[in-house]
Amino acid sequence: MPSAGAGKPVCGKCGKPLPWIVDAGDPDFREVVEASTTPVLVDVWAPWCGPCRMVSPVLEKLAAEKAGEVKLVKINADEAPEVSRRFDIRSIPTLMVFRSGEAVATHTGAAPATVLRPWLEDALSNNSRPVP
Repeated sequence: MPSAGAGKPVCGKCGKPLPWIVDAGDPDFREVVEASTTPVLVDVWAPWCGPCRMVSPVLEKLAAEKAGEVKLVKINADEAPEVSRRFDIRSIPTLMVFRSGEAVATHTGAAPATVLRPWLEDALSNNSRPVP
């Protein structure tokens, strides 16, 4: 599945939306996240981070539930120091939701689906405003 591009991934057989889960980093962040016409859930994580590994399946589940509505982009903080500096990420996992190229919500730390689902739904609604 491509990291960026117009449209949304769908099953070639039945036409239903598929979860859009990709990796990105410093070189392609603007193209994959900020230029996306689909809202983006960014997960800034690291392979050595226990809470990051705990929240990853929750995020993948949410991406599957919101297939066609959101793209999950995983950013390895160790390999993307510019993204971490730009968004002043001091703890991981850090989750951000981008709509129309702007961060509209941020959540730091691992949390269960019962916490992240309403946070994501609120961020995807038209009521949330860009993060200052």
